Amino acid sequence: MNFVRVLRHLSSTPWRLQRAFDDETLNAIERSIAHSERVHGGEIRVAIEGHFGASELIRRVSARARALQVFAQLGVWDTEANNGVLIYVLWADHDVEIVADRGFNARVTAQEWRAVCRRMEQLFANGDRKQALTEGIREVGELIARHYPSLDRNELPDRPIVL
Repeated sequence: MNFVRVLRHLSSTPWRLQRAFDDETLNAIERSIAHSERVHGGEIRVAIEGHFGASELIRRVSARARALQVFAQLGVWDTEANNGVLIYVLWADHDVEIVADRGFNARVTAQEWRAVCRRMEQLFANGDRKQALTEGIREVGELIARHYPSLDRNELPDRPIVL
C-alpha cells in the first residue's frame, strides 16, 4: 500500500474540495461545456471526486476503475449516437481519466485521450484547476468535433458533478 497516497486521501476534506471547486469555478466549467457543445454533436460530462475512502484505498481502486464506474452511474453511455465523454478528476491524486463511449472506439485513439489527461494533470500540478478543466474541455471538444461535427440536442447536463 502506498502510504503517501493514503495520507493524501485521508487528509483531503470536503471543505478543501469545495474551496478548490467553488461556485465560480463550477460555473466556468459549465460554461465551457456548453460552449464546446455548440460546435459539435457530442456530450461532455465532468465529474470531480475529492478522495477515496479507506475501503477503496485498501482495495487499491484505481482512478481509471472509478472513472468507468462513474461513467456508468451518470449514464454518459446513454446518448443516441454513443458519443458521450466523461472527464473524471480524482482531486486527491490530481489524476484525470477520460472515458469515451463506444462511438469513439475506432475514431479517437487511447493515446489522444491520454495526451489530454496529461496536459490537464500538468495544469493541476501548477495549481490552475480552472484552466486545467476548461482547456481539457476545449481539447476534448476538438476531438469530438472531428467525428461528430453536426449539432444535436443536449442529452446530458452541462453542470459538473462533485462526488
